[in-house]
Amino acid sequence: MKRRQLETCIVGAGMSGLLMAIRLKKAGRPFQIIEKAHSVGGTWRENRYPGLTCDVPSFFYSYSFEPNPDWTHRFSPGPEIRAYFERVAEKYGLLEHVRFGETISAARYEGGAWSIETGRGDRIRAEVLVDATGPLHIKNYPEIPGMDDFEGALFHSADWDDELDLRGKRIAVIGNGSTGVQMMKPLAEQASELTLFQRTAQWIFPVGNQRYSESQRRWTRRLPILGWLTRQFYKRLFDLASVGVTQDGYWRRRMKKGCEEHLASVRDPELRAKLTPDYEPGCKRLILNRDFYRVLERDHVHLVTGRIDRIEPRGVVTADGRLHELDVIVLATGFRAHDWGIDNVVGAEGLSLAEAWASGPRTYRSITMPGFPNFFMLVGPNSPIGNISIIDVSETQTRYVLDCIRRIEKAEGRALAPKPEAAERFQAELREAMKGTVWITGCNSWYLDPDGIPTLWPWSAAQFHRVMRRPEFGDFDWI
Repeated sequence: MKRRQLETCIVGAGMSGLLMAIRLKKAGRPFQIIEKAHSVGGTWRENRYPGLTCDVPSFFYSYSFEPNPDWTHRFSPGPEIRAYFERVAEKYGLLEHVRFGETISAARYEGGAWSIETGRGDRIRAEVLVDATGPLHIKNYPEIPGMDDFEGALFHSADWDDELDLRGKRIAVIGNGSTGVQMMKPLAEQASELTLFQRTAQWIFPVGNQRYSESQRRWTRRLPILGWLTRQFYKRLFDLASVGVTQDGYWRRRMKKGCEEHLASVRDPELRAKLTPDYEPGCKRLILNRDFYRVLERDHVHLVTGRIDRIEPRGVVTADGRLHELDVIVLATGFRAHDWGIDNVVGAEGLSLAEAWASGPRTYRSITMPGFPNFFMLVGPNSPIGNISIIDVSETQTRYVLDCIRRIEKAEGRALAPKPEAAERFQAELREAMKGTVWITGCNSWYLDPDGIPTLWPWSAAQFHRVMRRPEFGDFDWI
């Protein structure tokens, strides 16, 4: 008898969605991908702002089975990363499986499968639903009165206006996370005046962005082991860094010392005071950058820490009543990190995911949820999404999902979902382990859910890979 093969629907053609598709294709399993845009690449398609790089070294931020010897920098520019994912999608024949320009309006588990309705009104039936949308895909807009009144150009950093000539403009950046910090140097080289509106100071660890010479790239092409060794070096380094945020000890002290010494390099004591955070390094996502402080010391670059009161036609008004006249306002305000996945997902008992997570996201091992059979999330709540490689995380998660699919195909039951008690036990272990992490030391970050609980993995990256090496099927119900 021919063994049945499950049809899988993947939502999202970014890094993790493409990876899941490659796993399924190599395993000979049928699948299709629903993608809201008209090309692959996810966040690397959406973000095009000047200075965009990944804060994970490129040799580590690439699929282990698809190395790229031609990275130009340690932290390569966004267009290179997007081009990498486009090449991978084409090489593995994934484009023919993607329904571009489609969104999911609803997904309901009924009759032993997922009934999926697209924004166009089409209906898709799949036995397995994989949400690969990630936490950083819905833009976050600040609630500032008067944004529609501004007479200049105003846009979100993920909606960059490629046609806008920035030369000689008075430019404001609202937000100083990784995005705001990365764009400051290239904007400073074009603007007549550049103003950064900072709400909360950020810790910055000084790491330079080494450029790889043509000779280095040529040797890496000739000897692939060089790229493999570079990847292994960074994997080990970032595994150790993950210990610093999850456990007190040497690596946390080293991280703090590096940040404090870099901050001390700011010569102006008044500026240095404005840039000094009031929380522990690592509590918010650590920024890796060596240029930011030097940029802020330029005469035509200004740091404003006062609260923004409103936006008027000519610029930004701060709480002290001062009008900062501007030509361009860039909202580097990130994404709504807790709007996980698909809006309207309804499980086997008629409970929606939004209802199940009314008090905050709750998962079993970051991938599955009780009451939602054959539903898997990649880079979902409780994934290790701090300063480590999300590709490395996704490689482990997609193997885990494929193991589950293979087991479902063999079993008499039609679907699996984690037992409620298994999920509760996992969440209890999470809460207990969070007590030793830096994320609960007193800062307000996008890591925290509405209850103030970090939706992260509170153990080391190495432990994540050990725990997630294979599913514990005794923790699942067969439905």
